[in-house]
Amino acid sequence: MSHAPQKPLCLALVAAALPLLASAQLTANLSLTSNYKVRGQDQDVNRIKAVSPAIQGGLDYAFGDSGFYVGNWNSSVDWLAGNTIESDLYGGYRFKAGGLDLDVGALTYLYPGNSSGNTTELYGSATRGPFTVKYSHTVSRDYFGWASAGTSGKRGRNTGYLNLAFVHEVAPKFTFKAAMGYTRFAGDIRGLGVPNYVDYQMGGAHDLGDGLSLSAVVAGATRKGFFGDANKARLIVTLTKTL
Repeated sequence: MSHAPQKPLCLALVAAALPLLASAQLTANLSLTSNYKVRGQDQDVNRIKAVSPAIQGGLDYAFGDSGFYVGNWNSSVDWLAGNTIESDLYGGYRFKAGGLDLDVGALTYLYPGNSSGNTTELYGSATRGPFTVKYSHTVSRDYFGWASAGTSGKRGRNTGYLNLAFVHEVAPKFTFKAAMGYTRFAGDIRGLGVPNYVDYQMGGAHDLGDGLSLSAVVAGATRKGFFGDANKARLIVTLTKTL
């Protein structure tokens, strides 16, 4: 067995990493929104109404031109007992192939104070021109609390979400946005009587300059008979500052 010193190898690794770290980019964002929906559903079930403000913000760290990135995004919420914050951790790899911009990664939704909502997904997306198609697949045992409390032995794993989005600048500093998504619940959740559903949104964003933007979209989802007002269409206005 060799006992040669490892210092040269460590120095080589550090030297190789320095260019990557030197070109890394850190960005931050802070938003105030009139309502927060996830896949068409209100995230404040205790105040389900047209205006239910949320404060949001996060950090993104891109490792230069390598394509690798990590990030954290947070929002105030109110749908789990003992919890008022959603904190998302994610990381992935962006690259180009066959004329497509591709993105693969993992995302974990964390709810401090009530972990029954914690959910982890793997995702992949492809963008060509103004169109993006993205699929997210749940790998955690639970899916946003649907297979936790009161449903012993039930699993949310293998719930899938497919989203098609269109984003296009239609005028200087004005971008039109539209998207439609489909949630297919895992068999255990559907067995509880929870139906699959479609969500949608349409609107636009205006670049105000200096990293400030204002957006307005109408967002909602189908199956309102089951999910109630949480899936009701809302006009959502959001002011965002990017640093």
